[in-house]
Amino acid sequence: MTDLTAFIAGLPKAELHVHHVGSASPRIVAELAARHPDSRVPKDQETLAEFFTFRDFAHFIEIYIAVVELIRDAEDVRLLTYEVARDMARQNIRYAELTVTPHTSVLRGIPDLAFMEAIEDARTAAERDLGVVLRWIFDIPGELGLPAADETARMAVDLRPEGLIGFGLGGPEIGWPRPQFKPYFDRAVAAGLHSVPHAGETTGPGTVWDAIRELRAERIGHGTSAADDPELLAYLAEHRVPLEVCPTSNVATKAVASLDEHPLRRMVEAGVLVTINSDDPPMFSTDLNAEYAIAARLLDLDEAGVAALAKNAVAASFLDEAGKARLTGEIDAHLAAWRG
Repeated sequence: MTDLTAFIAGLPKAELHVHHVGSASPRIVAELAARHPDSRVPKDQETLAEFFTFRDFAHFIEIYIAVVELIRDAEDVRLLTYEVARDMARQNIRYAELTVTPHTSVLRGIPDLAFMEAIEDARTAAERDLGVVLRWIFDIPGELGLPAADETARMAVDLRPEGLIGFGLGGPEIGWPRPQFKPYFDRAVAAGLHSVPHAGETTGPGTVWDAIRELRAERIGHGTSAADDPELLAYLAEHRVPLEVCPTSNVATKAVASLDEHPLRRMVEAGVLVTINSDDPPMFSTDLNAEYAIAARLLDLDEAGVAALAKNAVAASFLDEAGKARLTGEIDAHLAAWRG
């Protein structure tokens, strides 16, 4: 282990762009697949690695949905959620805003209230047992269209669980323009939820503009193509709209050709507030520590630079001010102890 890798491993962190089902480790996916033998998901961890090799973004969505279909009852939901938090604790992730897609689980037959109770039970247990604070972003599965948007908004606003702080939009961008989802984001924002849609991952910067202008985005999920529009980068920097950057994910889904071609440096040099995230870590054979190491290489960062990047995530989070001060203090203390 290099010094920088060791520093990252011990660094207290926040993560803002990580998916609930997409965070299921091979062990948990294999266990769920064994419990539901009619699934096409492999039952052993070794075969899962091949299963999680994606041809393109559309294939990724296909595989992701196959894993979603393993979550069939409230106990599956609770088990998954708590085990995701356990994996986070191993990485010194102190706070995470986990993107959850309740509509797909409800379609599988899990009652909406049972789903809410399961994630909340896991959330409180994770904070008590593991010291990991979880908050939820409910996102619309865009590929299921406006009925899914309506149902997601209903669950977010009418059944709002205690840990819910944000409203998002995922799934494929091509064929699903952002403006059509405006009424549902308007409803969520009016209810006090933060707007955090995915945009500009597999389409151009126009999708990011739509997310800002039509969906009132406070942060942008991915925003990879924003680097192609200097005016957009300037806007993001001036208005402090953070980007949730997920380097390995962008390569795995073919949104970016290679890590060396990732636009992260251009975003930073334009003054944009960037955060580093893992997206669907087991599916991409990564974790947040690995993503920080990649970012450190791409940006030529030392320990102080990595700590500053970690503080970006705290600043861009929806954690309360006392929580932000506490976690920022932990980061500063880690850096000071390392230097000492």
